[in-house]
Amino acid sequence: MPAADTIVAPATPPGEGGIAILRLSGPGAPTLLGTVFRGRVATPAMVSHRLYHGRLCRPDGTALDDVLAVIMRAPRSYTGEDVAEIHCHGGSCLLRAALDLCLAAVARLARPGEFTQRAFLNGRLDLAQAEAVAALIGARSEQAARAALAQLDGRLSTLLHRFTADLRPLLTLLEAHIDFPDDDLGEFDRTAVTGRVADVLAEMNRLLATFDAGRALRDGVSVLILGRPNVGKSSLLNGLLGEARAIVTEIPGTTRDTVEEQLVLGGVPLRLVDTAGVRDTVDPIELEGVRRARDKVAAADLVLLVIDASRPLSDEDHMAMALAPPDRTLLVVNKSDLPAGVHAAELSGFARQITVSAKHGLGMAELEAAVVAFFTGGASAALDEGVILSERRHREALMEAQAALELFQAESAARRPLECLAMELREALAALGRITGETTPDDILEQIFQQFCIGK
Repeated sequence: MPAADTIVAPATPPGEGGIAILRLSGPGAPTLLGTVFRGRVATPAMVSHRLYHGRLCRPDGTALDDVLAVIMRAPRSYTGEDVAEIHCHGGSCLLRAALDLCLAAVARLARPGEFTQRAFLNGRLDLAQAEAVAALIGARSEQAARAALAQLDGRLSTLLHRFTADLRPLLTLLEAHIDFPDDDLGEFDRTAVTGRVADVLAEMNRLLATFDAGRALRDGVSVLILGRPNVGKSSLLNGLLGEARAIVTEIPGTTRDTVEEQLVLGGVPLRLVDTAGVRDTVDPIELEGVRRARDKVAAADLVLLVIDASRPLSDEDHMAMALAPPDRTLLVVNKSDLPAGVHAAELSGFARQITVSAKHGLGMAELEAAVVAFFTGGASAALDEGVILSERRHREALMEAQAALELFQAESAARRPLECLAMELREALAALGRITGETTPDDILEQIFQQFCIGK
């Protein structure tokens, strides 16, 4: 569905650099390029997908820059339309001049995500692949980039299309029994059909189980370091970061506010938060730090609860333990290089435990692996294959399809009318179609593409 107009936008970030790229797409892109680009080969004779050297010129022939230009003719282009690019030197003044020349001709400024939206509308990408473009641009680790690239390559879409291919014949069979009850179709085999639906449901459940890992790779997670004063929280922070970011002393209460740092472990972007030691105090500054630590526990994806293995548990340790939610807490038994002063039975309330000496680096590799496994352990095989969920929109749609199929199974077992079964299959197919864009409303499409940057 080619557009009638031609759009233009910078394809590179603003600021100075070696090269800046201006991108055009639409039926007028090659002609417009010819009005601003002067080279040895006229634009109608330019071979598609080949770079040509020339000058960026004003209509009066005044040269502004030494540039390269390329035409990518439809349909073998990103958008499926005629696309042209001007590669100029990376000064913002030169890029602005090139943009102004194009806008003064027949082009209009592209909306955010409009190039990718045109690629979707022209069938170059489905909606899941289009969203992968934004995920690839925003990837904060190599693993996140690989997952986004797999989605862009269509691995998620292929799996979803397989679900559809398995379900649609069942709906056709159901509708035939509904519409032509008097024909010689035989009795509808509920057992065989529910068995096939069960197979699809099993695969859906496996895919849904990858969402937490996919979200962690895409959006990053918050990891909070919690404990009483002087258990080695700051040493743990420094050990994970590989640098002395937080001050480490023997004086209790050295950390009075939260210290936040970014790092990547095993491909998972982490926001690591070191908090003030949890204890009763009258110091107003330290008291505020403790209050903030309590508040941040609720928002953390994972809590590293640190205790001192060389000393018996204190009331302050128990205060910290009471704050830590067991289902998302990893107990870090620190100072393992010293004689033990705490009994293992006292720590039985926490299923996840790691013993370390942050000061000497002992057990730190195991701690890092445990943190990564907390977020990705249930989806390691899927991560290797590159078929994971990372978009909340995808999960919600897949959960709708899952719910419809589970209701299908229940209604079939209850011998409900075939019309009820057909309705649930239609609901499931519609939900799957919303992920790839086959049944997505226009207003949702607009919302999705508005989240892209201009020029993509």
